[in-house]
Amino acid sequence: MKKYIYNTTKALLIVLLMTGCEDFLDLKPLDQEVSSNFYQTEDHAMQALVAVYDVLTYQSTPGVSWAPFITVSDILSDDAYAGGSDANDGMQQQEMNTFNIPTTNTIVHSIWIKNYIGIYRANQFLEVIDDIDAPLDFKSRTIAEAKFLRAYFYFEQVRFFENIPLLTTTIKGPSEYDQEQNTPDEIYNQITLDLVEAINVLPGVIPANEAGRITKWAAQALLARVYLFYNGVYGEDLDADGNIINQAIVLDYLEDLIGNSGHDLFADYELNFSLAGEFGVESVFEISYGDTPPWWDWGYVRGGHGNLAAQMQGPRVTGSQNWNRGWSFAPVSHKLAQDLADDPRFEYTILTEEELDGNLVKGYQHTGYFSKKYSSDAEHWGSDGQFELNRTCNHRVIRFSDVLLMAAELGSPNAQAYLDRVRDRVGLASVPATPENIYRERRLELSLEGIRYYDVLRRGLDYANQELTHSVMGPNYEGDQEIYSVTFNPAIKGFLPVPQTEIDLSGGVFVQNDGY
Repeated sequence: MKKYIYNTTKALLIVLLMTGCEDFLDLKPLDQEVSSNFYQTEDHAMQALVAVYDVLTYQSTPGVSWAPFITVSDILSDDAYAGGSDANDGMQQQEMNTFNIPTTNTIVHSIWIKNYIGIYRANQFLEVIDDIDAPLDFKSRTIAEAKFLRAYFYFEQVRFFENIPLLTTTIKGPSEYDQEQNTPDEIYNQITLDLVEAINVLPGVIPANEAGRITKWAAQALLARVYLFYNGVYGEDLDADGNIINQAIVLDYLEDLIGNSGHDLFADYELNFSLAGEFGVESVFEISYGDTPPWWDWGYVRGGHGNLAAQMQGPRVTGSQNWNRGWSFAPVSHKLAQDLADDPRFEYTILTEEELDGNLVKGYQHTGYFSKKYSSDAEHWGSDGQFELNRTCNHRVIRFSDVLLMAAELGSPNAQAYLDRVRDRVGLASVPATPENIYRERRLELSLEGIRYYDVLRRGLDYANQELTHSVMGPNYEGDQEIYSVTFNPAIKGFLPVPQTEIDLSGGVFVQNDGY
C-alpha cells in the first residue's frame, strides 16, 4: 500500500504545515483548531508526528528552487553532471557540479529551508507531547521517532553546510531570533544523542500497515553512517552526552542489525528499485513517494508526494512505451560507466540511450547515460494527476548491502563474509576484504543513490580532489570539452555556502563558510 504516512497526512491541518510563530494572529477563533489549542489528543499527536515525517519528502521550497537530495548529491559527485535542457536550464546545477557556487544559489537555499522546517516540526512535537492525553508507550515511541527525524535533518544539513545553528527548541519570539552557528562537533553530538536515545526505544518490528515508520534498525544504521562521515572528516569519535560512541560501539550496533533484524539482501539486485521491492527485506530506511493524493499544483509542488528526482533524471523521451518525458538532469558520467563496465550491476544502474524507444531529445551535457535507479520509467508512472509530479518510486536511503559494507569497513571479524555476500548476490567472485576493495564495492553497489559524494569527502581532501576532478569524454558526449571538465575546489572542503539570505537575516552573526 502507498502508505501509512499518506493515509494520515490527509488529516493534517494547515497549522501543521506552517513554519511561522504561534502568535502570528492576535485573535484566536475558538471554533477553529490552531496551534495553541490543537495538541490535546493522541490523534492530534499522530497528525503532528506525520507533519515531521512529511518533510522527508520535500524536494522543493516555494519561491526558491527544486532540490531533490539524490539529484543534488549525485551532481556534486563524480557519478553525474548537471544536465537539463540547456546551459540556462541547468545553470544552478552546473554551479554545483563545477564547485563554483555563489552564495545566492537558490538550490542551496532550498536545502537549508527544508531541513530547518523538519527540525522546527520535530522540536515542536517534542515540546508538546508530554502534555498530550495519550498512553505512555505511544508517547515513548513517537518521541523516539521525532528524535530520529531531527537527527536525520540535522545530519543532512551539517553534511551540506558544516557551520549551522543548533536548535533543540522552537524559537518563541523576536528575542530569540539571533542564533549563532555551532561547531560541527556540537551538531554531530546532538545527532548522536538523539539516535542513541531513539535506538533504546524504537521497535524492531512494525506491522505492514505502518510501513514507512522508523525502526531501531534504521536508527542504528544511520548512526553508523554518521560515525563514518564524522570520523573520516574530523578524525574524532562521537559523544552522546558524555557517552563516547567509538568504532567498536558502532560496529556492535551493525552486528546486532545484521544478526537480529531480519533484514537481508534480495536475491535479485534489481528488486531494490522496483515497486515490488518497496519496504522489502533489504530496505533498512526508506522514504515513501507516490501519487496519493494525485497532485496537480505546480505552485505548491511539495504538497504532493511524487519523487522529483525520478522526474528530473529521466531521459527527454516522447512517444515511448517505457519512459515518460523526463528532464535529463544529472546525466551519468562516463567515469561511472567505465567503472561499472564489466559489472553485472551496470544494467540495473545505468540506462543507455540505445535502450530507449520513442523520440529522444538530447539535453545539456548529454552523455548517452541516465540513472536507471531513479528515473521516469513506466513502472513508476503515477495513475493520476500531473504526470511530472506523481512519480511513485521510493527513496531507499539505507539498504542492507550498505550495512554489510559499513560493518566490513569498520573492521568486523566477518568482513570477508560480508563483502562476499554483496558480491555473490550479483555473481562476482570473492576479493580480499581490504579497505580499498570495500571502498570500491561501495562505489559500484551504491552508485546513483546519493551516497558517493560523502564517501569521497570522508576519505580526505586529497582523495576528493583526485576523484571529483574529472574530464573524461565518452563516445556519446555532445558539446565542447569545457562543459564536461570538473575541477574540485579544496578551499570549500566540499561544503555548500551558507545562503546569503540567511547571513543577511542574521544581521552579520553568521560567518560564511571557507572558500566563498
